[in-house]
Amino acid sequence: MSFLNCSCISHTSVEKISVEDHYDTVSHHYLTNEPAACYRSKTPPNDDMTVYSTDISHYQLLSELGEGFFNLSVVCLARHRPTGNLVAVKQTNVDNCTEEQLGVLQNEVLHTRLFHHPNILTSRIVFTSSSKLWVISPLMAYGSAACLVKKYFSDGMSESLIAFILYGVLKGLDYLHRMGYIHRSVKASHILLSGDGRVYLSGLHSLYSMVRDGKRSEVVYDVPEQSSTLLPWLSPELLRQDLHGYDMKSDIYSLGITACELATGRVPFQDMHPTLMLLQKLKGSHCCLLDIHPFPLKVLGLKVSRSGVDSGIGESVAASSIMRTMTGERPQSPAPKNFSVLFHNLVELCLQHDPEKRPSARSLLTHAFVKQVKRHTKESFLTLLHPAVPLNNPQVLAKAAQTAAGLDSTTSSNGKAEAWEF
Repeated sequence: MSFLNCSCISHTSVEKISVEDHYDTVSHHYLTNEPAACYRSKTPPNDDMTVYSTDISHYQLLSELGEGFFNLSVVCLARHRPTGNLVAVKQTNVDNCTEEQLGVLQNEVLHTRLFHHPNILTSRIVFTSSSKLWVISPLMAYGSAACLVKKYFSDGMSESLIAFILYGVLKGLDYLHRMGYIHRSVKASHILLSGDGRVYLSGLHSLYSMVRDGKRSEVVYDVPEQSSTLLPWLSPELLRQDLHGYDMKSDIYSLGITACELATGRVPFQDMHPTLMLLQKLKGSHCCLLDIHPFPLKVLGLKVSRSGVDSGIGESVAASSIMRTMTGERPQSPAPKNFSVLFHNLVELCLQHDPEKRPSARSLLTHAFVKQVKRHTKESFLTLLHPAVPLNNPQVLAKAAQTAAGLDSTTSSNGKAEAWEF
């Protein structure tokens, strides 16, 4: 059945999509029984989408933020004319989607309206105009964690900032896992940060429910769509596809890879050929977080990582920074970075080859590394993001307004939109 043939969507007119209101351990001395404390208001964030309409003339598209849904969707910064509020608009031309992609898209739309959690990115207004699907969501002013690393933290974020981000992701994962869902696409580009210091988990198109026919399965065997693009983050048991299957602990492995991504600015296994990456993961090559030294590798006598394979976590960061110095792209070498024992332990727990040895999302919320967020308020969190500039900054908005008339040709400096997966 075509996506546009769904009874909740009209091909010839703008119609709001409606969804029913209901839809229905490892111990370690670093883990405690007290959950982490973090800045959060007692009321839900001010992202009430009920004031927005399905009239496309009410939305002024200001600039293109990036792409999503396997590059079939365009995410734009927009202003809601009646209220003046800034929102994010994701447009997808469903005529360009295959039947399988339409199914995935429909699944994502339903999920973004099903969940209600302060750390899960949701949408309250979904409608179609002609052949385009419009999804209106709250604006994530700081974009994705991947974009922040690429633009402002090329050698990695501070541990305090990483702890704050991981806390929000773990809260979101714990909610999904308790609802019986596996995310299967945890990575930095699916972690979005709002202008008021909140962390949101997106990328719900890969969600898989463990509840089938009213019964909850112990394991699943399904492979995510576009899994080839997710290889560095996918767990060994998911890639193995044997009779043992995989469960929620697969997301914990992806979280460990994401933690390395945020800490070093590099994705582990990223520079490997997919076949070699798959073999290394399946045979259980240990993946670890290596401290970085501002010296050439030959001087240090380093050739490969502790696992015997250059997984791109530690040494590749130094090598890539040195290469950038030689090419003149960025004339600097990485600053010395010695990660704390707590951070090393968190990553080690997440990247255990045996999923039974990985803690649950709820257990990791009591880890001493994550609990350090109690020392930070919203203001200190925003300070940790310096020098990043939010999209709602007046100068950024002024520049966006100048290009609003020519949005169709809006691209980044290299002629391609920045990769903000929404």
